[in-house]
Amino acid sequence: MQLEDYFNILAPNDIRLKGSRIGIETILYEYIYRARTPEEIAKIYTTLSLEQVYATILYYLHNQETVSNYIEDWLEWGQKMRQEQRRNPSPVVSKLMQLKAESEAIN
Repeated sequence: MQLEDYFNILAPNDIRLKGSRIGIETILYEYIYRARTPEEIAKIYTTLSLEQVYATILYYLHNQETVSNYIEDWLEWGQKMRQEQRRNPSPVVSKLMQLKAESEAIN
């Protein structure tokens, strides 16, 4: 089995573990930024095997520059989406914010 056999490469910015909807960025964020062990990650994402988690880490180590750029782009996209949501909240979020403000004004 080749390392790439563990993944569905849907697009250059969308690599998922086969048999799941989980992207490699999810696993690697836990590993790199939260310093979780592969065993801890496998316990969090119970639909993945420990072997899949290790394969993702190995894929990262073999393609470190490319995957690092992939993760940076993902983090940047997430930040932009959060900013957009703050600027243009959904009607439900707007209503909740209004209710919270009214509640705080009463207290």
